[in-house]
This record gives sequence, C-alpha cells and structure tokens, in this order.
Amino acid sequence: MIYILEDDNNIRELVIYSLNSTGLQTEGFEKPSEFWHALEKKYPTLILLDIMLPEEDGLQILKKLRSVTATRKIPVIMLTAKGCEYDKVIGLDLGADDYVTKPFGMMELISRVKALIRRSSSGETENEYRIKDLYISPAKHTVYIGEQNIILTLKEFEMLCLLLQNKNLVMTRDQLLNQIWGYAFDGESRTVDVHIRSLRQKLGEYGDIIETVRGIGYKISEVKTDK
Repeated sequence: MIYILEDDNNIRELVIYSLNSTGLQTEGFEKPSEFWHALEKKYPTLILLDIMLPEEDGLQILKKLRSVTATRKIPVIMLTAKGCEYDKVIGLDLGADDYVTKPFGMMELISRVKALIRRSSSGETENEYRIKDLYISPAKHTVYIGEQNIILTLKEFEMLCLLLQNKNLVMTRDQLLNQIWGYAFDGESRTVDVHIRSLRQKLGEYGDIIETVRGIGYKISEVKTDK
C-alpha cells in the first residue's frame, strides 16, 4: 500500500489512478489529519508527501515520521512545487529518500516509486562495524561511541554504511547520490558534502575516519568488521 498526502485534488487523483493502473495499490489523503488517522490503522510500503499542505507542512510531517521507530524506515518521496536547492537539502537531511519537483511526469514518478520500493525491500547487511569505541549496526540502525547513542539522519546513516561496505574504495559524489538517493542531482553534488560535514561533526573524534579524496569523493580505510 502506498499513501499519498497531497491537497491538490487533480494531482492526487491522477497519481492514485496512475499507480493503481500499474498494480501499486494507493490511497490518497487531502489533509494531514486524515493521513495520521490512516497511519494509526496501517503502515504503508511507501509515502508520497507534499510539502505545502493545510494544517501542517510536509517537512514537519517528515520530521515526525523519522522520529518514531515504527515509521522511521518507511520510504518517503517528497512532492513539491519548490525547486530551489535549499528546500531539497532540508527535505533530504530530514530523511526523505527522494524528491520530485512539480510538474512531474507520471512515468518518471512510477519509475522512482518502483526503484525505491526495490531498494527498501532488498534488505540490509547484517555486518557490524567496530572502530575502537565506535560501533555501527546496519541491521539495528544504530551508532554508538562507547555507551553514547549517536543520532544520525537516515541519509547520514546510509552514507556511513555505504562507505563502510566499500572500505578502501573511493566513492565519488555521483556514486553516493545515485546509490543513496536513487538518482543524480544535476549540479547539486554539494548535497553530499553537506551530509559528510554533518556526519563528521556527529562522529566527533571518529569523524576523521571519513577521508576526502580531493576532486573525487570520499572513502573509509582499514576498518575492522565484526560479523
């Protein structure tokens, strides 16, 4: 089941019709209150979330979804008429998995929805990573330094795990964008740099495990892995 929260009736009905036509069962909501009520009864496989909404905006809704364990991992694609980089970075930093700017083509949207469902259902590695007092568990979605739980955004966590899974290999900015967000943001590779900078700050003394390869991207070297 896919949920779409969109106050524009024409867009909402068109998306519902298009997704249902491809076998993707979809339910739509005009107001956040309707969406929250439905969420109490059933969790969806994926959420399409508009930003400009009555009652409360989509970014606040996304923040709430990512703050609760039960809904933290539900894939979210943001739908918005706003196209500036700032809005995209804010949405992605709050944990959005993808971002579609209106007006968008239905075939493109369907393709992104299917790709995100495939990625989210592929499962996480069960490896656990330890670097001295730093502990990362992809399966448990946790990061600890000693006994301190380090709170990362979804994208920061995915980026850290991807670098760990490819230790000693340089990941380009385009590779990170494609593998984490699902497609390249033309001219917006700075999104990766913003997330790396925030990730390093949150990791504190362990922030320097993420090496910058000038002009190319980032890597993590010589990491001990516990299985």
